[in-house]
Amino acid sequence: MAVIDRIAAFHPEMTEWRRDFHAHPEIGFEEVRTGGIVAEKLRSWGIEVEQGFGKTGVVGVIRGRPGNRSIGLRADMDALPMPELNAFAHRSIYENRMHACGHDGHTTMLLGAARYLAETRNFSGTVHLIFQPAEEGLTGAAEMLRDGLFEKYPCDQVYGIHNSFDLPLGTAAIRPGTVLAAVDYFTLTLTGRSSHAAAPHQGLDPLPCAVQVYTALQNLVSRRMDPHDTVVLSIGQFNAGTSQIVIPETVEMRGTIRTLRPSVRKQMDELFHQTVQGIAAAHGVEVTLDYKRSYPPTINTAEEASAFEAAARDVVGPALIKTNLPSLTAGEDFAYYLEKAPGAFMLLGQMTPEHGNVPVHNGRYDFNDDLLPIGASCFARLVEQQLGGE
Repeated sequence: MAVIDRIAAFHPEMTEWRRDFHAHPEIGFEEVRTGGIVAEKLRSWGIEVEQGFGKTGVVGVIRGRPGNRSIGLRADMDALPMPELNAFAHRSIYENRMHACGHDGHTTMLLGAARYLAETRNFSGTVHLIFQPAEEGLTGAAEMLRDGLFEKYPCDQVYGIHNSFDLPLGTAAIRPGTVLAAVDYFTLTLTGRSSHAAAPHQGLDPLPCAVQVYTALQNLVSRRMDPHDTVVLSIGQFNAGTSQIVIPETVEMRGTIRTLRPSVRKQMDELFHQTVQGIAAAHGVEVTLDYKRSYPPTINTAEEASAFEAAARDVVGPALIKTNLPSLTAGEDFAYYLEKAPGAFMLLGQMTPEHGNVPVHNGRYDFNDDLLPIGASCFARLVEQQLGGE
């Protein structure tokens, strides 16, 4: 593995940074400490910095030799509102906040690349370092774009990396096309009329309606959608009632829908509304539906996917390049950047026999620090190759 020597030299420091971020997690749009540390380090390396972009985001600018081209490199900084179950020294100091998706590692990898690029400036043009808040469901990328990110810091190409808990350490999964799904969320409330459980006819029980809605929504995927299309519909919350002897007034269901193609996303949206409204009408139950379209699908452009693959190949070697990974039904708000600029999103494996394969969004997850110099080197090689490094 050809990790850049200079980046390998400050691997111990990167590990310290990453573990400090892990111990002090901040959830979306609250990344004040994290953003402050990022900005302080960038400035100490002679990098231009703007804080408060997209509320709590940070943008750094590294200028190389004269040149008109620019590249954006993005890392997400936020943690999740969940308890940590690990017992190691750098576990979260907060009760219900945890870096359970590796954003602490992503931030550190980009810092490592930034330090190297600021020292060497072996490229022509400009590198924009995008340290983004609120990736976990709060669309921080969209917020940065609304703040004029690409107008103030134009990017001819934009790239991002995410760790993969179930790929071997250093494995780079990158290909053109759709790599991650579109993400939609829904909250469905069915309202009837409460009554004594011994006299259900005196009320209007919303539970039978809710049960039929639940079943019908599952059947949308298996019976209404083309089996060649990837669709996931999951209901994660089903809440009703306060007592075993009271017919509830309302039932609430919350869930998510994942699709890979815009046409399928539109079809699911329409079928979902038709199904819910039709069953509710048949039961005489009032329905309130909050259906939110969140992240679009993450679609890599061909030329940029090839460029990222070449950079990763130079770092990890051809044996660890994986170009046939199926599209995943997870989502990423990096997709918003790819709607505005060509670019690519790559997965880097972190699994080793010692580190195991605890999945992300799990209370026992931890980022593998051995991945830090690999990811930083991939970012740095990409810049040097795409902007004419020597």
